[in-house]
Amino acid sequence: MTLEQQYEQMVLIRRFEETLLDLFSEGKLTGTTHTYIGQEADAVGVIAHLDPERDVVFSNHRCHGHYIAFTGDLFGLLSEVMGRSTGTCGGKGGSQHLHRGNFYSNGVQGSIVPVSTGIALAEKEKGTGAVTTVFLGDGTLGQGALYECLNMASLWSLPLLFVVEDNAYAQTTPKHLAVAGDIPARAAAFGIETAELDTTDVEEIHAAAERAVGYVRESGRPFFLVLHTYRFSPHSKGDDFREAAEIEERRARDPLVVAGARLAEDARARIEEAVERLIAETVEAAEAAPVAGA
Repeated sequence: MTLEQQYEQMVLIRRFEETLLDLFSEGKLTGTTHTYIGQEADAVGVIAHLDPERDVVFSNHRCHGHYIAFTGDLFGLLSEVMGRSTGTCGGKGGSQHLHRGNFYSNGVQGSIVPVSTGIALAEKEKGTGAVTTVFLGDGTLGQGALYECLNMASLWSLPLLFVVEDNAYAQTTPKHLAVAGDIPARAAAFGIETAELDTTDVEEIHAAAERAVGYVRESGRPFFLVLHTYRFSPHSKGDDFREAAEIEERRARDPLVVAGARLAEDARARIEEAVERLIAETVEAAEAAPVAGA
């Protein structure tokens, strides 16, 4: 995957999420939404190494970036959150509960780990060679089910990649009030290989994920990848108690800025213009689609 392709995917996720917030303010979405703004490099860097025809991704309430990187299905996703019958789940699952092919999501963070562990066991028993990837937040580290699943994944040698996207907040609770000790050490205690990156550089994440996915695929054992990141958007829409200065300071590490600085200006402009057209066309098509149940 070239840097231009990575940048295009990140811009696509960013502009999709920003558009969702605009549509929500206009009363055009059904239910709530949790955007992925600021974390785009994680989804793009990791999912580039997965095969949608074989591998499985299980995401959480902040799932749109993972879904777009894995499926490329903008229209199905937007239709879903707008409550249209053309949505991924017929307009009935909403923003947090998606299923298409080998992609799944659920809004309850702790619940996704046992399910993804079961999926990894099933894929192992079937001999498919599939890698199951589950995306967690730092808030999930407070769920006991996670540690039961780390134990089972190691004990049973499951092909399961745990990706912890540590964006420093569980809803509005800062990490220092909820997470003690060393995060990778929690998995290492169960004999699971780990890696930790404090970066928003998509190329660095891509390289680390290549090693992690390769390890799971070749060894059939779990891997625990910790990515320290940051979200610029609120937990949901307006529930943000962070200082504006904190958010602004983090913008220097915006993954789009980091990657975009390595591209020629004309290449960036071409990508951004193409994404704007695609987003506009997708919004128009979704707004014209029939309402679910109508």
